[in-house]
Amino acid sequence: MKLTLGFSPCPNDTFIFDAMIHQKIDTEGLSFEVTYEDVETLNQKAFSAELDITKLSYHAYAYLTDNYVLLDSGSALGFGVGPLLICNNPEYLQEGIESLASRIKGLRLGIPGKYTTANFLLSLAFPEAGNKIELKFSDIEPALLNNRIDLGVIIHENRFTYEDKGLLKVVDLGEYWEKLTASPIPLGGIMIRRKLPEEIKQKVNRIIKRSVQFAIKNPLSGLNFIRSHAQEMSTEVMYKHIELYVNKYSVDLGDEGRRAVNIFFEEALKKGIIPKTNQNLFL
Repeated sequence: MKLTLGFSPCPNDTFIFDAMIHQKIDTEGLSFEVTYEDVETLNQKAFSAELDITKLSYHAYAYLTDNYVLLDSGSALGFGVGPLLICNNPEYLQEGIESLASRIKGLRLGIPGKYTTANFLLSLAFPEAGNKIELKFSDIEPALLNNRIDLGVIIHENRFTYEDKGLLKVVDLGEYWEKLTASPIPLGGIMIRRKLPEEIKQKVNRIIKRSVQFAIKNPLSGLNFIRSHAQEMSTEVMYKHIELYVNKYSVDLGDEGRRAVNIFFEEALKKGIIPKTNQNLFL
């Protein structure tokens, strides 16, 4: 049986999925037709239910629980992994969250997509932020350098590159979340169509876990595959990226990871950022 699968070309995703799509592990008779897109494009594809299995922002998942359910493996959660609000103007560094909040309404804010967890965290920290400009995540740094935006929220490998370009961190939005909730921030997870047979959903759950475990035990096995999708990233940055986003929650959410996801949904619902769902979030 062949299933459609979507994930990003970022090193953490290619690292996780390499073994299963290249048959380095037992895939229990399943094969996969792969689509590579940035996370906001994957979010949008999920709204039209284009893929059987897909990486999604947890923010987007809140709107898609009728069609998709979260798998135990493959997620990006953790401490110290959250999006950063950055700038190209040192004056913003003089302000704490409170003083910045009072003037943020008039600032141009670059975000990597409406349904990204990055935008959720920005909305949580700065409810008044209204002048948001949606950009591909990799276009936010250039937009700051060209003064097309005043502040930008960066994700993925840009965490490792913004300082080299002279850009400055204003707020660590992941740190803000950790102080607020004392839990890891759920960034993205792997979802599967609810309407698929239970046997297939459980099979995919096992395969992804097996793929992550293989990657962790054989970190260089997928090097060429990872590099082929990582654009102009050095091997050092690729593996820093992997080390940051692939952890115990990627192998299995476990009780702590599930608790973090539940807290995420509770906080977002409380602030009116997401709609209420009656679906069970977990497979």
